[in-house]
Amino acid sequence: MKVILKQDIRALGRKGDMKEVADGYARNFLIPKNLAVEATPANIKVLNDQKASMVRKELQDEAEARELAEKLKDLKVTMKAKSGEGGRLFGSITAKDIAEAIQKHSHYELDKRKFEFGDAIKSVGVHQVKIHLYKNITATISVNVEAE
Repeated sequence: MKVILKQDIRALGRKGDMKEVADGYARNFLIPKNLAVEATPANIKVLNDQKASMVRKELQDEAEARELAEKLKDLKVTMKAKSGEGGRLFGSITAKDIAEAIQKHSHYELDKRKFEFGDAIKSVGVHQVKIHLYKNITATISVNVEAE
């Protein structure tokens, strides 16, 4: 019997896959536990519509990420922090601080987990921070840390 998987099943396949399984396995386990549905023409059409919708959404998300990367590439964020001798900061500037500063000044809401700059910024000066926006789309911004 052909079934369409509704969830990932380790030994069988991923969500949305169409698999040929034994009739008893489908009727007694997969379908009653709502892990799969029978692959009727109507269900196949629904599956194809869902896949097309997901492709459109991914293309739209990628386009939005490219547009945001283009806007962010010229962004310069200036932050003030207390510092001691030699330009060392008392404390540090983290991804959360940078994300809040960007949102406050340019109204772009970015997830702090998407920032990449190693450890927290602990010195005065200009630092380059990479932001992962989508699968292969990144933007690099300049963060200028000034002594307070």
